[in-house]
Amino acid sequence: MMTDDLTSVLFTEEQIAKRVAELGAEITRDYEGKNPVVIGILKGAATFTTDIIRHINTPMQLDFMIVSSYGAGTKSSGTVRIRKDADADIRGRHVIICEDIIDSGITMSNLFEMLKTRKPASLKLCALLSKLARREVEVKIDYCGWEVPDEFLVGYGLDYAEQYRNLPCIGILKPEIYS
Repeated sequence: MMTDDLTSVLFTEEQIAKRVAELGAEITRDYEGKNPVVIGILKGAATFTTDIIRHINTPMQLDFMIVSSYGAGTKSSGTVRIRKDADADIRGRHVIICEDIIDSGITMSNLFEMLKTRKPASLKLCALLSKLARREVEVKIDYCGWEVPDEFLVGYGLDYAEQYRNLPCIGILKPEIYS
């Protein structure tokens, strides 16, 4: 079983579902009547994005981007690449970026700077997880699920070398798996 590769489970499927519903309710309150564009960052945030939009009870548009600075490694390379851009024209629109985890902050900082040039009405960040211990660049998270320890996390979209995304929980990967 894949869970045998975990040292422990940090968040259960039930805890995640409850927190995602709470974040969706906050976004609903803040964006009532504003028809925001929610942009999920693939692949990691696909699960989180599709779950949270079901809890956003106001008209909205969904889009996705693929933005990478990790490749197959465990640390950011510092080079941000846009591999798939959003299709939506965000000029004058309220935009919410949905990300699975904010680690160094490099990817999100660069993405926000690029998206600001497209003149959105507002640009906010919704992240399920924030790993402050690894932060190199300050990033404001407007909607945050949890602060997490400096451990290698997998599950609920988070991966190691494209594996473990399908775990329904979020757990700490055993170091011998990625060392």
